[in-house]
Amino acid sequence: MSLVRRCSRTACGRPAVATLTYVYADSTAVLGPLATYAEPHCYDLCAEHSERLTAPRGWDVVRLTDGSAPSRPSGDDLEALANAVREAARPHDRAAQAGGTGQGGAGNGTGETRRGHLRVLRSPDS
Repeated sequence: MSLVRRCSRTACGRPAVATLTYVYADSTAVLGPLATYAEPHCYDLCAEHSERLTAPRGWDVVRLTDGSAPSRPSGDDLEALANAVREAARPHDRAAQAGGTGQGGAGNGTGETRRGHLRVLRSPDS
C-alpha cells in the first residue's frame, strides 16, 4: 500500500496536492490544500489538474490557500504597483505650479506637506 495519495483523475498517477469538494447546495466547488485523510466524496488532484480546474456553468470555484505557499500577485496588486511607479516618475513641476504644496493644498502648520496619500514630515531641527 502506497503512503502517497494519487490524483483522482483517470489515468493520472501524479501525487495529489489539493482536495476538491463539491457543495451542491451552494453550487460551489471548493479546492483547498490536500486533506489530512481521504474522504469518500472528495477528490484529490495533482498540481496540474488543480490549476486547470473548471466548474460547471453557473457554479463558483473557491480556491483556498494553506498560507505556506508563496502567493502570486493579483492583477490589482500589479496595477497598484504600476500606478505607484508612474506617480513617482511624474515631474515635480506640477507641485511647484500649485504653490509647492502638492495636491493636498496648504500645509497644516506642523511642517507636514501632503501630496496624495503620501506625506513628508520635516525634521523639528530644520
